[in-house]
Amino acid sequence: MDADVIVVGAGPAGLMLAAELRLHGVRPLLVEQLAEPSAEPRARGIGPLAAEALRRRGLDEPLRAHQPRGLSDRRRDHGSEKGHFAWIHKIDQQLQEEPDRAGALIWQPDLERVLADHAEALGVRAHREHVVTGVEQSADRVTVTCRTPAGERRLASAYVIGCDGGRSAVRKLTGFAFPGTEPLMVARRARADVVCPAGLPPTGRTPTGTLFHAPGMVGTFDFEDVRTDTRAPVTAQELEASLRRVAGAEVEVTAVHQAMRFTDQARLVPSYRSGRVLLAGDSAHVHSPNGGQGLTLGLLDAANLGWKLAATLRGTAPEGLLDTYTAERRPVAEATLHNTRAQSALMRPGPHTDALRDIVSDLMDIPEVNRYFGRLLSGLDTRYALPHAGPDAHRLTGAHCPDLNLRPAASDGTAATTLARLAEQGGPVLVHTGQPQVERAARPWHGVLRTARVAAIEYDDLSALLVRPDGVIAWAAGTDGPADADGLERALRAWFVPSDRQEAVAR
Repeated sequence: MDADVIVVGAGPAGLMLAAELRLHGVRPLLVEQLAEPSAEPRARGIGPLAAEALRRRGLDEPLRAHQPRGLSDRRRDHGSEKGHFAWIHKIDQQLQEEPDRAGALIWQPDLERVLADHAEALGVRAHREHVVTGVEQSADRVTVTCRTPAGERRLASAYVIGCDGGRSAVRKLTGFAFPGTEPLMVARRARADVVCPAGLPPTGRTPTGTLFHAPGMVGTFDFEDVRTDTRAPVTAQELEASLRRVAGAEVEVTAVHQAMRFTDQARLVPSYRSGRVLLAGDSAHVHSPNGGQGLTLGLLDAANLGWKLAATLRGTAPEGLLDTYTAERRPVAEATLHNTRAQSALMRPGPHTDALRDIVSDLMDIPEVNRYFGRLLSGLDTRYALPHAGPDAHRLTGAHCPDLNLRPAASDGTAATTLARLAEQGGPVLVHTGQPQVERAARPWHGVLRTARVAAIEYDDLSALLVRPDGVIAWAAGTDGPADADGLERALRAWFVPSDRQEAVAR
C-alpha cells in the first residue's frame, strides 16, 4: 500500500488528523487538490477546546504569536472585543465559569501554516495537485484515483479519510447521504474600494439584511438573493449589487482585492463512517460560520479520530473503538447546526425579528444567560456519554480537560508541570496524588499510560484523572473520599488494551 491512511484535504482538519496519525505510529499520506495553500481568510480563530488540543501538542507559542493581530482585526471588523450570538456582541469572557479557558484568534491561512509545520516535523508526506476522481473499497483496502499534472494516479491504503470540505469528493464518491436545510442568506466579505457619495449607513441591521464595514473592508448578510454559485469568484458587480440591496444606497465598487462568500446551509451526514472510508470536518458537516465554531469542530473531529484509527490499524483497539467516533462527534455537530440555524433566524430582517433580538439582547445582560451563550459557542459544556461511566461518575467524566497545573510530589525532585506538557507525545495520561489503589488498578497498562504522581492537582475537586489522547477525561476522582479504582479499571479496559497484549501484537 502507498500508506496506512490516505487523508484527502490539507486544510486544518486534514493537517491535524495526519499529524495525530503520525504521532500514534501510523503512515498517513495527505492528498490535496490545490497546488499551494489557500490565502483566503475564511475563519479568524478557534475556540478554547481546539486551542487546548493544539497546546497539548506543543503549539502554544505560535498561537500566542498571532493573538495580538487577531484581537486588533476582530475589534476593527466587529467593532467589539466581545463574542457574539447572531451578531449581538455581548458574550463577556470574564463572566464565564472558566474565563481562563479562552480560544485563540488566528486567521485560517496562518493556522494552516502552523499545522503544516507541525505535520512536516512529524514526517507527514503530502501530494499536492491531486484531484480525487474515484474511491473504491475492497475487503482490506481503499483505492483512490487522482487526476494529477502527470496523469491519472491510483493510491491504496487501509483507510481513507475525507477532510476535503463541504463539497467533499470523498463523501460524494462514497455515497454518504448529506441531509439538511437550504440557505436563508448569503454573506459576502471583501477588501474592496467602495465609493458611496451619501456615505454608507452605520454597521448593523438594515431593513433588508446586515451591513458591516471598516476602512478598506465591507460585508453583507443578504437575505434577498440566495441563488448564487458559491464556487465562482466574487465580482465587483455582485458585491455592488448586494451592498445596494442591504445598505439601501447608491454604491460603486471600483476594485475588489480579496473577497469571499458563504451561505448558512446546514447539513450533516447520518454516519461519519462507511466501511473503510471516514469523514471529518466540513466533509461531514456544514453550517453557518456565525459564532466561529467551524474550525474547532473539525480540529476536534481529527483529535477524536486520530488515536482511535491508529489503535485500530495497530491491532491494539478494544472492540468497537472506531465506532465511538461517530457516536461522540456527531451529536456535537448536530448541536452546532442547531445553534447556527437559530442565529440565522435571529438575523432575518423585519420588525418581528427586531423585537426578538431586543429581548435576546436584554437577556444576555443577565450573567447566567451570558454564561449560557458562552458555553453554547465554546463547547465547554460538551460531555461524551462514556459507556463505562455509571451514575456515580465524577462530574467531569466525558468532558474535555483544561490544561491543569500539577504540583510535584516533594519527594521526587521534579519541577511543576502542566497536563499539556505531559500529553505532547500523544498517549493517554494518568495523574494521581499517590493513591495506592489507583496505582494497582493501572499496573496492567504500565507501558501504555504516561503516569504522573503529584502532590496536588490545581483544580477544584480533583485528586486523580485519566485523560484520553484527545484530551477527554475518561475517569476522575474527587477529593472527598477514596478513588474508585474499579471505575478506573473499567475506563482503562474500555479505551486501551493492556501492555502485555500490546506487546504480543507488536511481536
